[in-house]
Amino acid sequence: MAFFGLLKGRKEKQTSDPDGRNDRGLLIFENTSEVIQAENILKQAGWNIKVMGPPPEIQRGCDLVIDFPLIEELNILRILENEHIPPLEMVPVAGPLLQPVDIFHIKDFGRYLMVRAANMKITVDKETGHIVNVSGGGCPDVPYLAYEMVGHTLADAPSPRDIGHTLCGYALHLAYEEVKRQCSV
Repeated sequence: MAFFGLLKGRKEKQTSDPDGRNDRGLLIFENTSEVIQAENILKQAGWNIKVMGPPPEIQRGCDLVIDFPLIEELNILRILENEHIPPLEMVPVAGPLLQPVDIFHIKDFGRYLMVRAANMKITVDKETGHIVNVSGGGCPDVPYLAYEMVGHTLADAPSPRDIGHTLCGYALHLAYEEVKRQCSV
């Protein structure tokens, strides 16, 4: 863990590519649990990463990948190896067919805003900030997540990451963070 202290505050190298994609890579993992662990470790270490959906050409089992700055491949792989979470594979993003898929879909219904992340949806009243619906998925904790969140405002609702324990809870957390960003909460 002391190694993380050395990496904190590290700035990502800027790219001359206008869409910022040519200097990125994708980390492919065995399962979602490993993606979540790797995301936590890399974000704590200050890396500019993003969880995304894999392009169809490289789907291996898990339906999530980590998009990362390719120039830092060795450092990132070293961190993950030290934490015993090595990816199955690393793929450079080298063309339009290997672009990761954004897992967010946003639908504005006027007063209501719905954000879907993977298979989970959260709908918010934009005027009041209240969560009016949580749906999707098939995990056993979805009804509990909905019970705990619906009726609360975005500011006072519990984070799905804190109360959920499944892929659905993780996906709902991503949708929750995105809807907060969309609503500037």
